[in-house]
Amino acid sequence: MKIVKIKQFQMKLPLVSAFKTSYGERTEKLFDLFLLEDEKGYQGVGELVSFEQADYIEETLRMSRQILIDELIPCLFRMEFSHPQEIWQAFQPIQGNFMAKSALETAVWDLYARREKISLQNLFSATKESVSVGVSMGIQPDATSLLQTAQSYVDQGYERIKLKIAPGNDLGPLRELRAHFPDLQLMADANSAYTLADWQVFKEMDQLKLSMIEQPFHPRDYVDHGELQKRLKTPICLDENIRSLEDVKTAHALKSCQAINLKIPRVGGITEARRIMDFCQQNQLLVWLGGMFESGVGRALNLHLASQSLFTFPGDLSAYDRYFYDDVVDPKAVLENGKLKVPKKHYGIGVTLEEEKIKKYCYKELIYKPKEK
Repeated sequence: MKIVKIKQFQMKLPLVSAFKTSYGERTEKLFDLFLLEDEKGYQGVGELVSFEQADYIEETLRMSRQILIDELIPCLFRMEFSHPQEIWQAFQPIQGNFMAKSALETAVWDLYARREKISLQNLFSATKESVSVGVSMGIQPDATSLLQTAQSYVDQGYERIKLKIAPGNDLGPLRELRAHFPDLQLMADANSAYTLADWQVFKEMDQLKLSMIEQPFHPRDYVDHGELQKRLKTPICLDENIRSLEDVKTAHALKSCQAINLKIPRVGGITEARRIMDFCQQNQLLVWLGGMFESGVGRALNLHLASQSLFTFPGDLSAYDRYFYDDVVDPKAVLENGKLKVPKKHYGIGVTLEEEKIKKYCYKELIYKPKEK
């Protein structure tokens, strides 16, 4: 198999409402789609989800685009391969830049499945037809908005709510939610906004029967996370820390957490994600699938991976209209009884790009071909 052409669509989708975390506020999502074509004319699509600012991790959208042009796309054009796992190996000499790597690696998985005329799900030995999902909820301006927003998600059927928290905006909202929804699966996401000096705040959270507390401390810290986990009954979940299997092994060895929020783009693609999943299963670490404000391309990919039996905790894989007014794929992800169906209308990730929507939301299109020898 050989890649002979790549189209890059630079896209922009407005958010339904501003999404506020300890990092700041987002009102729209910029992302790129990479459409790969092989020598037989088969195509596969992957999504670049890097944020514009280096607030979530250090890799930004501009940095991802540059490394793709300078190194990853040329590397891919030089290859002849028989399986998508070979892409992961070929990208290993290029350090970091996991989201950029994922955009191409996941597109190759999609292309491979389409070429084999199977659903991507078949490559994972997955059987679930639909996936239980949760929703991530930004910091709210007041208690009324908090409860109204949460109630709307519960009414829609979401099985779990994750609330973003920040210093001074944590225990109060969590207590309000727990008082009004005593049986709801509820968790808190700190996005690295705290230090171990704040451990008493988390000790009080320990009384709220939270499913877990996500990423309290710095994205490269393991020691203080381990110290906090020793003091709490509530599981600590790591997110930003996890870029590779080696990070999971470090967290496990230092007892830094009891759960992993796995995001395919943040670890460089499907191959590394599956290595992490295998380790978590072998070492009794809860692993669940997180989201990155993906369009329908990334969301479809997530649903296929999440349809494996290993995933038992509802992931951040909300319906498209949780974040966006519109989407660029057919079919769109729509919530039904608290679940999202694994898309299988087409081979591969199960969705196709809607040409009219691509034209509407694309502000720049680029085409790459191998250099002639």
